[in-house]
Amino acid sequence: MKTIDELLAEGVVGKRVFVRADLNVPLEGTTITDDGRIRAVQPTIEKLAAAGARVVVASHLGRPKGAPDPAFSLAPAAARLGELLKTDVAFATDTVGESAKAVVAGLADGQVAVIENLRFNAGETSKDDAERGAFADQLAELADVYVGDGFGAVHRKHASVFDLPARLPHVAGGLIATEVGVLKKLTEDVDRPYVVVLGGAKVSDKLGVIDHLLEKADRILVGGGMAYTFLKAQGHEVGISLLQKDQIPTVLEYLERAKAKGVEFVLPVDVLVSAEFPDLKTKAPANPTTVAADAIPADQEGLDIGPETRKLYASKLADAATVFWNGPMGVFEHPDYAEGTKAVAQALVDSPAFTVVGGGDSAAAVRILGFDENAFGHISTGGGASLEYLEGKTLPGLAALED
Repeated sequence: MKTIDELLAEGVVGKRVFVRADLNVPLEGTTITDDGRIRAVQPTIEKLAAAGARVVVASHLGRPKGAPDPAFSLAPAAARLGELLKTDVAFATDTVGESAKAVVAGLADGQVAVIENLRFNAGETSKDDAERGAFADQLAELADVYVGDGFGAVHRKHASVFDLPARLPHVAGGLIATEVGVLKKLTEDVDRPYVVVLGGAKVSDKLGVIDHLLEKADRILVGGGMAYTFLKAQGHEVGISLLQKDQIPTVLEYLERAKAKGVEFVLPVDVLVSAEFPDLKTKAPANPTTVAADAIPADQEGLDIGPETRKLYASKLADAATVFWNGPMGVFEHPDYAEGTKAVAQALVDSPAFTVVGGGDSAAAVRILGFDENAFGHISTGGGASLEYLEGKTLPGLAALED
């Protein structure tokens, strides 16, 4: 896989360099609530601009239906990128139309532009190879070189991720090189003990990674909504907690495999419960009750791991040499249910281990809860991409960057 440093050594002065970034930031209206993904690609863009490239930045945002939708415009991300770069960033109001062509044509050496949300064009996400290819052809007209640096999208077989690199000289950006290097540390010659912490809402989202990590991890800690399917599989009452009944047979199989392989599988011993889901807008006090994990009332919902589980999980992380964490332990967006996620994050900060926060809600949580990002070994920009890599899957966007 050719790197951006090799590209820079060859020279990029005057070249139109298409950077497939991941600017898929969370928005409240037009306000960005977490700019981590923009900051992650910033070094690549700065290097290219400083070397005299005419940088064309592209990304998706959200899930528009293949047509323009103001709610998913990249305009706020473009504005924030300009603030971070401390320079004007031009913005095209379409992807491959007159605005994009004019904005790119107007770039001088060292200048940067952002084109509108790629998913405003149905060809970006089409499952039809010809339709996707036709959109990639149009994108290719905007550039001379392709830099893949949107790690959060490399698990998608999309036009800008998979098809476009085949049409242009291509290299991996600094962010992708870093992400792949980190993931190799989690899959090849891992320092042990290797502890994996998994949370989030649905156990079905994590089945593949659990299946694969049962062959690699020494210890797996489970929290979040997915924990209740495991507790139910053990025969416990889980009340009105999140539950995927159809996954119980698979969960039981994993618990049996873990035991047979000597992988320690750790589940909550206590949880915070309530009869009502908290109001995440007003953050009104929820007044939860703490109960044993095997004694959840039938009319209550588990919404965070309890204090004894926090202590238990911290102790299980204390001796780790490598830690991978993906998924919050509870509804961290509400202060009454943030302590479980906070406790796991703090345990990673306190640990001498190589610690990796696996993107998505976990990455958002450590920022929202006020942790110093530099206190972790690595915070990934791609939740789904990280998980699929750890499952052993071939990621289309990485395969497309191979020479």
